[in-house]
Amino acid sequence: MEEDLDEGQTQKGCLECCIKCLGGIPYPSLIATILLYAGVALFCGCGHEALSGTVTILQNYFEVVRSPVDSLDVFTMIDIIKYVIYGIASAFFVYGILLMVEGFFTSGAIKDLYGDFKITTCGRCVSAWFIMLTYIFMLAWLGVTAFTSLPVFIYFNIWNICQNATVLEGATLCLDPCQYGIVPINQAKTVCAGSEKFYKMCESNELDMTFHLFICALAGAGAAVIAMIHYLMVLSANWAYVKDACRMQKYEDIKSKEEQELHDIHSTRSKERLNAYT
Repeated sequence: MEEDLDEGQTQKGCLECCIKCLGGIPYPSLIATILLYAGVALFCGCGHEALSGTVTILQNYFEVVRSPVDSLDVFTMIDIIKYVIYGIASAFFVYGILLMVEGFFTSGAIKDLYGDFKITTCGRCVSAWFIMLTYIFMLAWLGVTAFTSLPVFIYFNIWNICQNATVLEGATLCLDPCQYGIVPINQAKTVCAGSEKFYKMCESNELDMTFHLFICALAGAGAAVIAMIHYLMVLSANWAYVKDACRMQKYEDIKSKEEQELHDIHSTRSKERLNAYT
C-alpha cells in the first residue's frame, strides 16, 4: 500500500514537473523560430541548386564561357551569391537560437517576477536591441525577396517563350541573355526557335527544375519575412510586458518600504507610550 502511494506521488510529481516545463516554453518564439529555419533552409538550399542549374544552362545552351581573367562576369557573381547564401544560413541559425534564449529569459522574468530572478536594465536594453536588429533583418529579407523575384520573372519569360514556340508554328522567337543583363553584349549567344539547342533547352530537366527551384527559394524568402514580422510582434510584446512588470516591481518595493516605515513608526510610538505609562 505504501509502495503504491509512493509511486502515485512520484508520477504526480513527474506530471507536474512536465506541465511546468511545458508551461515555461515561449511558444510564439518557438513558432517563429521554426518558420525562420524552414524559410532560410528553403531559400538557401533551393537558391544554391537553382544557381548551379543556371550555370549549366548558360554553358550548355547559350555557350557562355567563364572569363579567363579575374573579371566580374556572371559566373563570378553566381559564386559570390553562393558564398552569401552560406553566410545567411549560418548567421540565421545562430540568430534563431539567440531569439529563443531571449524568449525563455523574458518568460522567466515575467513569471518569476517576485522570486529570485530580477528584471534589470540590461535585460530591457537587450530586448530593445533585438527589436531593432530584427527590424533591420526584416528589411533585409524584403530586399532578398525582391531580388529573388527577378530570376523567377526571367525564367517565367523563358518558359513562356518555350510554350509559345510549341503552339505557334513558324513563329520567330529568340532568347537572348543580353536582354536581362546576364552577359555583356560582345558575348551575345542568341538561341531562336527552330534550332536544335532551343528545343533541347525547352525539353530539358534543367530549365524546368531551375525554374521551380527559384520559385521555392522565393517562397522561403517570403517565409523568412513572415518569421521576422512574427518575431517583431513577440519581442515588442515581451518588451512591453517586461517594462510594465518592472514598474510594478518598483511600485511593490516602494509600497513594502512604506509599510515597513509605518510599522517602525507605530512600534516606536507604542514603546514611547508604554514608557510614559510606566
